[in-house]
Order: sequence, then C-alpha cells, then structure tokens
Amino acid sequence: MRNRGATVIIENDRVALIKRTKPHITYYVFPGGGIESGETPEEAAIRETFEELGVHVQIKRQLKVLEQNGRQYYYLADIIGGTFGAGTGEEYTQTSVQRGTYEPIWVNIEDLPTLDVRPKEIVEIL
Repeated sequence: MRNRGATVIIENDRVALIKRTKPHITYYVFPGGGIESGETPEEAAIRETFEELGVHVQIKRQLKVLEQNGRQYYYLADIIGGTFGAGTGEEYTQTSVQRGTYEPIWVNIEDLPTLDVRPKEIVEIL
C-alpha cells in the first residue's frame, strides 16, 4: 500500500488522462503517483503530473481523498506551463510488456462514463 497524489485537469470540457494499455486491457487513470518521503500529497501530485504529462500545474483545491491500496489524494488543478504530452517519467523510459504503455490524452467529459476510467469515484464527481 502506498499513498499517492493525483491531479484532475479540466480544460474546454475535456479532462487530461493517461491511457494505459496492457496485454488484454485498456483503461484510463488520472495523472499522479506515489508520495515520496518528505513530500506532501500536493507536492507529489504536482511532481507526478509534470513527470507523466510534461506540464506544470497549480493546485486549485482538494477534490477527494480515497482509501484504495493506501490513501489517494485527488486535486483539481490548472496547467500553468509546459507542453502536454512531453512527460519524461520512468513510465516512458522503463517500458515492458507487463507495464504496458502510457499515453497522455484529452478526453471529453461527456465520454468518461463510456470508458474504463479509474477510479470511478472521481468520474462520478465530474
């Protein structure tokens, strides 16, 4: 179990997601990852979003805290710099068939219920 911080970025009725493709399954997650030692959940969400999406964000407010394999903190955030899709985190440099692929994408909010977006609790809020 590991605590993690994640962001929910909405622009022009679209939300930024990571499309995860593994053998026999495709699903979508919000950008984010594990909280490192000495880091706040907000700092982890900001760092992980930059690593995964290539964008700098500003946290607007906490959206939800979920208890799922540890505590997961979700923050509503705005992009304040960087280039969407230019992430250089280990997700892109340490690839394997088991880990699958990571693809930063924009998804129309109205399409979220038709996709396997995890966690569903955040989709329901949107």
